[in-house]
Amino acid sequence: MDSTNTQPKWQRRKDARPAEIIEAALDVFAESGFAAAKLGDVAKRAGVVKGTLYRYFATKEDLFRAVVHHAVSLHLQSIQQISLGFEGKLRELLPLMLNSAAGRIGNSRVPALARLVISESRTFPDLATIWHDNVVTKMLQLITGIISDAQQLGEIRPGDPALYAFSVLGPLVAGALFREMFGLSSPYAPDLQALAKQHGETIIRGMLISNGEGQ
Repeated sequence: MDSTNTQPKWQRRKDARPAEIIEAALDVFAESGFAAAKLGDVAKRAGVVKGTLYRYFATKEDLFRAVVHHAVSLHLQSIQQISLGFEGKLRELLPLMLNSAAGRIGNSRVPALARLVISESRTFPDLATIWHDNVVTKMLQLITGIISDAQQLGEIRPGDPALYAFSVLGPLVAGALFREMFGLSSPYAPDLQALAKQHGETIIRGMLISNGEGQ
């Protein structure tokens, strides 16, 4: 008999409800968009009554914020972990990070959420704020900091680290949105990991001082 979890079954079920609601909301938002998503549909998919949903999330915006945090935080943490304690040079680190990001983005609902924000942020400006604060800012801060450190070590050419960060991330973001908008049936739908590999090699050659020579 497994004695490692002594919580009553009903208590474990209660503790799991916020995560179940968030998972259900992720699917509903991705499929229906923000405006058309109904909290009743989220509750039904999560297997709870609507009143239970409101115990955890007072508004649809609160639920969307939780969905973004849940959908993105694990991916960001994984990419951050690659950089923590890495003792090699940027030309080795950056391709690893891009490859990890491509693999995770390609197997997640993150592009669907990004498309939702783009299409509905004029009507619901809070969506853009949530996405900016929880996704864009964190990713740009991470890459900008890494590039700035590499510049101080004399590995990367002079230039605005934040603009370099846009150059690093832009193609992968564009590729993910292309696949989300036009589907994989398009002959131009990119393989994200192949894109990450080729782009990583290209941008590193452009950013390195003398292609890494004479350092």
